[in-house]
Order: sequence, then C-alpha cells, then structure tokens
Amino acid sequence: MTSTEQEHPVRRSDATRAAILAAARARFATDGYAKATIRAIAADAAIDPSMVMRYFGSKDGLFAAAVQIDLDLPDLSTADPDTMGELLIRHFLAIWEDGDNTVLLILLRTSIADEAVARRVREIFAAQVLPAVLRFGTPTDAPHRAALIVTQLLGLALCRYILEIPPVVALTPQQIVTDIAPTLQRYLTVVTEGENASTKVECV
Repeated sequence: MTSTEQEHPVRRSDATRAAILAAARARFATDGYAKATIRAIAADAAIDPSMVMRYFGSKDGLFAAAVQIDLDLPDLSTADPDTMGELLIRHFLAIWEDGDNTVLLILLRTSIADEAVARRVREIFAAQVLPAVLRFGTPTDAPHRAALIVTQLLGLALCRYILEIPPVVALTPQQIVTDIAPTLQRYLTVVTEGENASTKVECV
C-alpha cells in the first residue's frame, strides 16, 4: 500500500468527523441538547447513526466535542494594568465578530433552558475565565471579580447577538470599547470591602 493510499482513509475519517460535528452544531443550535437526537444528526450529516456512535461514543461525547471552544483569553499578568478592561472587550469583540461564533451562539441560545448546556457554560467559566482573572489581583477575590466580568460580557452578547436589541446592535465596536472597557476595568481592579469601601488590587 502506498503512502497516498494510506492517507485516503484518514482524509475520509476527518471529513466524516467534520460533517458530524457540523450537523451536530446546527442541530444543537436549533433543538437544544435535550431534543436533538443522534438519528436526526446522522440524517443531517447523511450518514448512518452507528457512525456517530463510532466516532463520539455517545450523545454526551458528541455534544462535548461540538461545543469545545478555547476562548484564548489574554494573560492579564503581562498586560498594562491601566488598559486591561479595553484588552478584554476588544478580545470579546474579536471572538464574536471576527471569527466563527457558532459554538458561542449554541451555548448562549440554549443554556437558559437546557441544564446540559448550562453545565458546559459553567465548566468554561471555571476552566478558562476564572484562571485568567486569577493571574491578576488577589486570588481570594478572583471568583467575585470573574463573576462580575461574565455578567457584563454575557449580557452584552445576549442583547447584541441573540436578542438583537436594535440600540445594542447599532453600537459600533469602538463605541462598545469606549462604554464597556471602564466597567470591566473597575471589575478587574477594585475589591469591595464591606458596603462602602473599596481598594484597588495589584498585579501578582
């Protein structure tokens, strides 16, 4: 068997896997995790349902692969402490508007009504968002600061990309940076102590 002949099954395997994942993402976006079925996803991908199980083992395995995402958040420990809010919001806009945001749309659209999807969102928060915030400031306060950042960014994403509220959609990227960056900067750098006092955190 030549090297070319050996490569063909690999190419076919990759193509099949990609077709399944594309069909799964579309089906999960439309039906949610609970209602989407292996049979429907296989039909969308024009393959036998047994092939889906062969590649991913289960519906859970398929879902995990379909919504796998690396937010590639910036390292705040090496950033200019005075521009971290702007850095984060520009990165947010790049993820949502400059690339393929299919996975993010699936997660945001279906997480409210589907516990499996909500669980995946919480996993992303714990594995990617919280560690990014932990690199700056007081570690004990990082969960509080990370949670506030998520409320701001998910709220913006929901209103701009899912609900498509006209005034939010009409904002230019620069307007979003100008309006949202100071809020993110405050969340990143201010630790509330009691009800009336606050202190700025330092890079660690």
